[in-house]
Amino acid sequence: MSHIAHLSKDKKLQKLLPQEVPYVLTKRKNVHLYLCNSIMSQQLSTKVADVFQKRFLGLYGGKNPSAQQIAATPFETLRAIGLSNAKANYVLNVANFFIQEKITDTLLHKMNEDDLIKYLTQIKGVGRWTVEMILMFTLGREDVFAVDDLGIQQAMCKLYKMDATDKKAMKEKMLLISKKWSPYRTYACRYLWGWKDTTPPPPPEGGTKSKKS
Repeated sequence: MSHIAHLSKDKKLQKLLPQEVPYVLTKRKNVHLYLCNSIMSQQLSTKVADVFQKRFLGLYGGKNPSAQQIAATPFETLRAIGLSNAKANYVLNVANFFIQEKITDTLLHKMNEDDLIKYLTQIKGVGRWTVEMILMFTLGREDVFAVDDLGIQQAMCKLYKMDATDKKAMKEKMLLISKKWSPYRTYACRYLWGWKDTTPPPPPEGGTKSKKS
């Protein structure tokens, strides 16, 4: 069964599903770079995030840098492209973690979602939401649900007429509703974002916007 047919069982969600071309997930390489870009893009509009990503790649001649190249970049150089102290440190944290752990793209693509979240959130500056975005948009996992994402919360409150005042109760209801979307929860999130128009597809070098990290 296609994800469209499965998600159509939810009559409210069905209204948001595309009639012609469904969303397609992509598996990508250079996971360390997408993780760095996701950190740089947090709490920024997509347009501003694109500027930072171009400046960042410009430090490496416009080519995708290895974790070693990023780790060797002086802190002051990262600050000079406009990154905050915290974001510059977090980017270096990611690069150093990938080097120390000898992480490969192949390894990350093989790990299951829960293990990957536990593994990568060891990095200071990388939260659950960031790893969920990597799972969705870089590793191409089909069944990820970003319960802490502001856009998803707003979209589901609107679509299912949920009360957002009690955050705990709201999240419990969101998780309950999302269970019936499994094993295609990533697609459901994508269509909810598109409907709310809060998160466009990530650009080729990765990056999304959210209030959460």
